[in-house]
Amino acid sequence: MDPSVLLPHIGFAAAIFCLSAALTYLMVRVVRIMDIPSARSSHTRPVPKSGGLAIVVAFATGSLIIYFVARYARIEDRYFWGFLICGILLAAVSFFDDIFQKSFLIKLAAQVLCLLVMLAAGVVLSRLSLPFAGETELGWSGYAITAVWLLGLTNAYNFMDGLDGLAGGVALVAAIFLCVIALHERSLFVYLTSYVLIASVAGFLVFNFPVARIFMGDVGSAFLGFSFAALAVIGAQVDFARLSFYVVPLLLFHFIFDTSFTFVRRLMNSEPVHEAHRTHLYQLLNRTGFSHVAVCLYHCGMTVVQGFGALVLVKLEPSERIYVFVPFFMYQALYAWWVLRRARAHGLLPHEHDV
Repeated sequence: MDPSVLLPHIGFAAAIFCLSAALTYLMVRVVRIMDIPSARSSHTRPVPKSGGLAIVVAFATGSLIIYFVARYARIEDRYFWGFLICGILLAAVSFFDDIFQKSFLIKLAAQVLCLLVMLAAGVVLSRLSLPFAGETELGWSGYAITAVWLLGLTNAYNFMDGLDGLAGGVALVAAIFLCVIALHERSLFVYLTSYVLIASVAGFLVFNFPVARIFMGDVGSAFLGFSFAALAVIGAQVDFARLSFYVVPLLLFHFIFDTSFTFVRRLMNSEPVHEAHRTHLYQLLNRTGFSHVAVCLYHCGMTVVQGFGALVLVKLEPSERIYVFVPFFMYQALYAWWVLRRARAHGLLPHEHDV
């Protein structure tokens, strides 16, 4: 990239980083919405939460600057405002839930509302590259696939926010790879939006990396999940260049696998899937002796590996890209078997049936 372009980008990112860090500091020192430990908590002392609000405010600020200043990294107004307004609305409802601890149904209703707004705005998958079939028009099924994707990743990311630095660290690494890939593929809106996401998350992580001085809360995790999910569809459908939809699912594949695997496992054991618990694979790994730092660094490292997989993915023919997921799925299956074996040896799953 031309230095005359790179330097303003670095200055812009630095300003967003400082804004995020300053807002997070205020959340630590002034606002102090506390997370009181319970039987399902991985921490033992009260810690301020809802620090993800700093990510949301910094990201919204950066996105608005892009909208009013950028000449090329733009998408149609209906797509941009649908994305930004839905993200802020979802964050606001999640922030309310962080304070008052309302039922899951309220959060789900907000997610469905945001989903409907996104679909109405036209942020919908219309085609996918499939093995043997190539580029396939989805028709009305595109609405259903988009709905499942947006709701699924929003909640998956929320469920994976249970250890210091985990959700934020993975978001930072995933956004870096998404930024690099989008720039290479000339998906300019996704590139600059990922740039803003990197700076916003990095400012928060200053206070969140183990041992955390503040937690992200639902306001941050739900927002990040929704943002990544929306950017995958925006990049594939409405950006300047068509970025492969499969990039984001691969970057976050370990989060998607952990959530899906745990959901199926709990269903098979007749456990209420909507209630909080401590039996995600990452939680079991922590409870069997691995520290917050170790589990966080492992998942960040796995995101790096998946990031290099995504770099390979975009170089392949569209119909071949789905095959890149195969080795990652096989690895995650072995990882799940190993974690469950350790958990049973530690007496953490005494009554559970094998999946």
